[in-house]
Amino acid sequence: MDNTKLAVSAEPDQRPGSQGDDSWLITRAAVIGAGSMGSGIAAQLANAGVSVLLLDIAGEGDDRSAPAKAGVTRQLKAGGFMHPDSALLVEAGNIDDDIERLADAEWIVEAIVEDLDLKRFLYRKIEQVRRAGSVVSSNTSTIPLAQLVEGMGDRFAGDFVITHFFNPPRVMPLLELVGGNHTRRETIQKARRIAKIVMGKSVVNCRDTPGFIANRIGNYWMSVASLEAMKLGLGVEEADAVMGQPFGIPRTGIFGLFDYVGIQLVPLVWGSFMRILPAQDAHRLHDITKDEFIASMLSRGLVGRFGPGGFYRRKNAAGERVDEVIDFSTGDYRARTEPDVSSLGAIGDLRALCERPDRAGRYAWKVLSHLIAYAAGNAPEIADDVAAIDKAIRLGYNWTYGPFELADRVGIDWLIAKLSGDGFEVAPLLRHAQRSGGFYPERGSYLRTDGTIASPSKNPGLSLANLRRGTQPLRTNSSASIWDIGEGVVCFEIHTKMNACDIDVVEMVEALPAIVKSGFCAAIIGSDNQRAFSAGAKLDTFIEHVLARDWASLRQFIVRGQSAWLGLKYAPFPVVAAAGGLALGGGCELMMHADEIVAHSELSAGLPERKVGILPGWGGVTQLLLRQAERLEGVAAPAAAFATIVGANVGGSALLARDAGFLRPQDPIVMNRDHLLPSAAKRAKKLADSYVAPAFAQIETGGGEVARQLMATINPGMSLSPTDVRIAEKLAWILSGGEGGGILSEAAMMALELEAILDLVEFPETLARLQHMRNTNKPLLN
Repeated sequence: MDNTKLAVSAEPDQRPGSQGDDSWLITRAAVIGAGSMGSGIAAQLANAGVSVLLLDIAGEGDDRSAPAKAGVTRQLKAGGFMHPDSALLVEAGNIDDDIERLADAEWIVEAIVEDLDLKRFLYRKIEQVRRAGSVVSSNTSTIPLAQLVEGMGDRFAGDFVITHFFNPPRVMPLLELVGGNHTRRETIQKARRIAKIVMGKSVVNCRDTPGFIANRIGNYWMSVASLEAMKLGLGVEEADAVMGQPFGIPRTGIFGLFDYVGIQLVPLVWGSFMRILPAQDAHRLHDITKDEFIASMLSRGLVGRFGPGGFYRRKNAAGERVDEVIDFSTGDYRARTEPDVSSLGAIGDLRALCERPDRAGRYAWKVLSHLIAYAAGNAPEIADDVAAIDKAIRLGYNWTYGPFELADRVGIDWLIAKLSGDGFEVAPLLRHAQRSGGFYPERGSYLRTDGTIASPSKNPGLSLANLRRGTQPLRTNSSASIWDIGEGVVCFEIHTKMNACDIDVVEMVEALPAIVKSGFCAAIIGSDNQRAFSAGAKLDTFIEHVLARDWASLRQFIVRGQSAWLGLKYAPFPVVAAAGGLALGGGCELMMHADEIVAHSELSAGLPERKVGILPGWGGVTQLLLRQAERLEGVAAPAAAFATIVGANVGGSALLARDAGFLRPQDPIVMNRDHLLPSAAKRAKKLADSYVAPAFAQIETGGGEVARQLMATINPGMSLSPTDVRIAEKLAWILSGGEGGGILSEAAMMALELEAILDLVEFPETLARLQHMRNTNKPLLN
């Protein structure tokens, strides 16, 4: 196995050795418990290039490590690995035979069932074999740390923390970190750095209280939202409509969320809460474990998406596809209907919705009032500040706003008056917020849970959102801006929808070299957009020109993009792309013209133009061929580029983008999205110290014979339509250098790209594909 393929890091400039060396933090870990959570944690460590020993109970057959191996297989099927080869870094074993091998691990993660006695029994076995100074952590979601380490001795307690991941570990960014009274400071610091830098997590420091932050508040909200819906007589659809967009919560709402996480967790997770929460805790007044309807669902095996049904059902008992919800009055399933909730006309105004006297309005207020009262009342016990609580809820439950952000949005004075009118005891923290002007009195400031105000950070890190608060861009238009981010580096930011490239983006790229040369030394390309580096050229531009048969304007749009992108590659200063999210089509081409790409590990890159009836036209064919020629010889290079572009697939990780040739082996990959822009800026500054622009490339092409060889590589199993074959023939023609082949400049090959596109857009099938993708976001395979 080529270990360099798996090399990732968040701080490439600070690491010794090769780009794949994470030895300064961790080289080997162990995870005990190969269920969905434990195997997911192991997979994420392997995604970061860390060797992992995954242990579970011994199997009863010949293969005693079968349970752990099943965990690896589960993650391969579920997408837990960013690259299939990452699974090779996970070695399966069992607790009985391989416990002594924990001595090699620098971090040991316990992820077994929520049983205090079993966990303590396991810890005693771990303590007998682990190396001094190794970190031991539990993934518990409810059990306090003090109970876990009771009777374990000072050495164990000093090296022990709780690292509560959220499922699935690859996808969910939140990690709650809990230290105890005896945990060494070095242990907490090491766990935090591994979680943030190696695993890419957003770490929230929590106090050692039941459920920590996210589940303490989130599970309470789930109890209240479900029980109050049934009490008020709302149907499943009505409740989820109210709990969705008005609250800034995903469309799953409350009952869809229960189906997603599994209703079978109610007696396990919520039952654990009821055993450990203080007697006076308000959650006991909404004890979902005692609800008769939930109990009846569990007795019938109705556990949600991974059972025969839950609150929603997609297949009936006969296996037929249905769209049904459970009826709270009968317990039977009925057809799902659109909720008739007239008050959702106030969907964008939660306060207005809560003031409505109808059933939906009363339900919204019931949930909001209990949520805010509970969060404010318990905040001083569970966290240092309200920002930590809001962050934990946003990341752990995918809310747009945390509870205190919601409170500020509806108004503190209104909240207090309405809570008082309903007989709630108004928490002191709410009174502090009223006197301070909100939980977030000023931009960047927030309340500590003791009521004092935390000032904005003097070093908030590189963020374009932070820059906008106090500075103006060097140049801007409706689609892009150029920012001075310090130390002689500028940032080129696209800010269209999904960062699509239109003519204004091209214009700003054309202006970039002059701005950099006016007093700067380097440029990066990136933004705060979590979803996209750039989703490609704006389809509307193509569609408008094709409908008007305005070939001259379309030619100009393509030629200006080619010239602008190529100008970045040969500019007299380094350009580094900070690529995260989607980098498709023209956005992928923009990225490939940078001197270096710093990629987020979850980068999804590709050239899917075939699916919209055209080909890459801003140098994508040319640059991908050049990158493949760096590692392949002869016809293998154009064959690899041909297969990638005809396949039109979008890789789901930076490691897969590296396989496809969009990233070079030396391009750094960062695990933490928050580190992307800072790492790119650091790389650009370093490259500027001794930068020399690259020599103009010369491309050796093989002419018609190579084109025929490329077409012969098409797999009949691809089921290409006549339109697809036409596009493939044009691509083969470009990669072979046109009719005569020979040695071409990049500009000459990009001229072939242009000619191919202008030929393809005259076919009606191309317009149909462009319009269908624009209207449905799905390809038309005509």
